[in-house]
Amino acid sequence: MKTIWGFFKSIQLKMIIIYILLILITIQVIGAYFAQQLEQELTDNFIESVNDRVELLNYNLQQAFQVDRSEEGTPSLEVDVREIINDYTSDDLSEILVINNNGRVLGTTNQMELHNVGKRTTETRIQQALTGNHDEDIRYNEENGHRTLVLSTPIYESEGSDEVVGALSIEASLEGVYGQMNDINRIFANGTMLAITVSALLGILVARTITKPITEMRKQAKLMGQGDYSQKVNVYGTDEIGQLAETFNELGDKIKAAQASTEGERRKLSLVLTNMTDGVVATEETGKIILMNLPAQNLLKATQEELEDNSLIQLLGMEDQVSDINELKDMKSVIIDLSDEAQLLLVRANFSEVQDENEEFSGIITVISDVTEQEKVERERREFVANVSHELRTPLTTMRSYLEALTDGDTWKDENIAPKFLSVTQNETERMIRLVNDLLQLSKMDNKDYQLHKERVNYTDFIHHVVDRFELNLKQEIDIKRNVPEEKYNVWVDKDKVTQVLDNIISNAIKYSPEGGEILVEVTKEKHQLLTKVTDEGVGIPESNIDKIFDRFYRVDKARSRQLGGTGLGLAIAKELIEAHDGEVWAKSKENEGTTITFRLPLMQKKRGQRK
Repeated sequence: MKTIWGFFKSIQLKMIIIYILLILITIQVIGAYFAQQLEQELTDNFIESVNDRVELLNYNLQQAFQVDRSEEGTPSLEVDVREIINDYTSDDLSEILVINNNGRVLGTTNQMELHNVGKRTTETRIQQALTGNHDEDIRYNEENGHRTLVLSTPIYESEGSDEVVGALSIEASLEGVYGQMNDINRIFANGTMLAITVSALLGILVARTITKPITEMRKQAKLMGQGDYSQKVNVYGTDEIGQLAETFNELGDKIKAAQASTEGERRKLSLVLTNMTDGVVATEETGKIILMNLPAQNLLKATQEELEDNSLIQLLGMEDQVSDINELKDMKSVIIDLSDEAQLLLVRANFSEVQDENEEFSGIITVISDVTEQEKVERERREFVANVSHELRTPLTTMRSYLEALTDGDTWKDENIAPKFLSVTQNETERMIRLVNDLLQLSKMDNKDYQLHKERVNYTDFIHHVVDRFELNLKQEIDIKRNVPEEKYNVWVDKDKVTQVLDNIISNAIKYSPEGGEILVEVTKEKHQLLTKVTDEGVGIPESNIDKIFDRFYRVDKARSRQLGGTGLGLAIAKELIEAHDGEVWAKSKENEGTTITFRLPLMQKKRGQRK
């Protein structure tokens, strides 16, 4: 049904109808002209034929009127007239009427009018004929639809005479002529129907020949609309339609190339936008968001509904700062705080104006990057500089005060005061040296400007050696206990660096342990790693600060740490060194109960068949 309806709406049917109408109009024009001319010709021929017979009949009647009827035995004029007109009676001459100059009927071929013979007639046309007028007229009978030629002519006394002796009236039927015309019209109508049928068939063939390439181009256009450029339109000739098909194929190739180029650029752009760590947001001139990549959605935590309902200003939470999208293009760059209670989040938004071909403002491209870590690093840098400055200024101030006291007056000569002042100055100098050395070491670690000289180390013997060294130098009433397995465990480490780690951790435990306190050093194996724990019974660390003790210059008790000569960098250095050995360090603590510092190092894998 759809195909049939499509055919009625197609250009093919229109071409067929136009073709048939052209043929039909041409045939009708030619037929109408032909019928008109043929009718005129047949009518003229019929009238001419009737006139020829009328002239001959008139001549014979003229001869009959000239006969002398006085002789005995001569037939009467009526008899001669009847014999003459009977000889001329035929199918087309339906009635012949002869009247003398007195208007009396001498004879007729109409059997219905025989009773009028000898009677006078007053018909106008007869009276006009008796006066010498010749009359021809075609009459139409509305009752039966017949056409009749009515002719009346005078009968002269002799050839060349002007004396009228009678009149002749003839009625000739034209139905024979119009019957021929009807037959010819019927033949012509049948020929027209045949011509229309043949024309319709030819029109279908011609229309299909013309519309087939157009139909193929329409199908190809649909395929091209769906993205399929692999098909080609067949070229059936070199005419305009063939040229159109070739142009269509060339257009398809160009569109395919342009589509491939556009698709390639789109994929590149999509790939770039997808793999960018920075977020990208594109907006219209009204501020409506038209494009946002995944990093931007993740940074701004925006859902699809928010993208459709909110503008860029609302999405960035800048309603209090700007009121119109045009103000953003002048801001260039701004840092926006998107932090919440659970997470600190700072983003930098860089705004770039987009212009159309007329250099009119058409939107903004916003590049959003997470600068939280950068801000943290910057904050830590500032804090680091402040801490270093403070840590250096304190001993320098102390040293200057004591040196000024020694240089003023005779204080340097006092054997009781001078050595104390010099001792304080020496201690502060050593403290600064330690601080500078720690800073240098951290600097090397930050710049990866150091090398680990790893070697195979029996960790059990190594840990005992380190703890023995502390026990020999331990002056306070602090007990160091060990929980070290007897089994030998080998690690691949830089012995000096791990010694420094243990020194820093155990030194801190000793510093913060009360007199009579106990320090426990434990070594345990966990899968393919060794865990080393150093537990003290010191003041402990608040839970809110437990994650900060490995930060540089961080101290739980700053006054006591400085009093004990700490730099606040020991645990930070320990963390860097352990992580350089592919290990990990962490702390657990409770206030007023003590702290446990734990680090782990990977064990060396034993070779198959190696004894313990």
